[in-house]
Amino acid sequence: MKFNFRRQSSFKARKLTREVTCWIDKLLNDDFSPEQIAGRLAFEKKVVLYHETIYQYIYRDKANGGERYKRLTRACKKYKKRYGSYDKRGQLVNRVSIGERSQVVDLKSRVGNWEGDTVIGKGRKNAFVTMVERKTLYTVVQRIESKHAEITADALLECMEPYKNRVITITLDNGKEFAQHERIAQELEADVYFAHPYSSWEQGINENTNGLLRRYFPKGTDFMALSEKEIQAAVDKLNHRPRKTRGYKTPHELFTGQPEILVAA
Repeated sequence: MKFNFRRQSSFKARKLTREVTCWIDKLLNDDFSPEQIAGRLAFEKKVVLYHETIYQYIYRDKANGGERYKRLTRACKKYKKRYGSYDKRGQLVNRVSIGERSQVVDLKSRVGNWEGDTVIGKGRKNAFVTMVERKTLYTVVQRIESKHAEITADALLECMEPYKNRVITITLDNGKEFAQHERIAQELEADVYFAHPYSSWEQGINENTNGLLRRYFPKGTDFMALSEKEIQAAVDKLNHRPRKTRGYKTPHELFTGQPEILVAA
């Protein structure tokens, strides 16, 4: 049986009703990718639409002089950590290796297992402390003026205090900014582990999230020049963005258990 490409094209055209294109435009403005838009429309509105169709819609608009293509999320290069310099940074006292962490953390079957790291700002003078919950991908970010261990610990504790009862484990990078890990463990009443050196994939969820954050604050951004509103707006974008790996639900929905409406009725 031959596939009728003309019929397929007609089918897609009927799918792109005015109502559907309004939803697409709304989600584009929220920085969703075409794949995320298609997934969310299927999840929330029961509208089955191929993401290629959304790309075609965007580029037809571009050919006609439109600017929807400018809203497409652009991938950016992640900041590559200099893991080779680890030996020069010294060992963290009393660090507990990820090898001693319970295997239940790998299953992502419960809420409460977090990954923590830092994102470096302009001139390596300031940074973000980023915390990502493994099961839900819920993200918390706190700005710090330097990576001094005490400042980093203060910031991590401050941003995680509202979620203290939902913190079971934290897995950190081996940076010396986390030297006060024992204090963090004590105050949050959590178990703190460290990934193996040169093993960024052991914190892959946090690494990926930091890459998404870089789309809003590229390498070279002076984080201290940003307003709290700008930072929180970017974090809200991440927490309210549907994730393919989570059935196109958002981190906010999964973490809070509260459904949200992303497209108009």
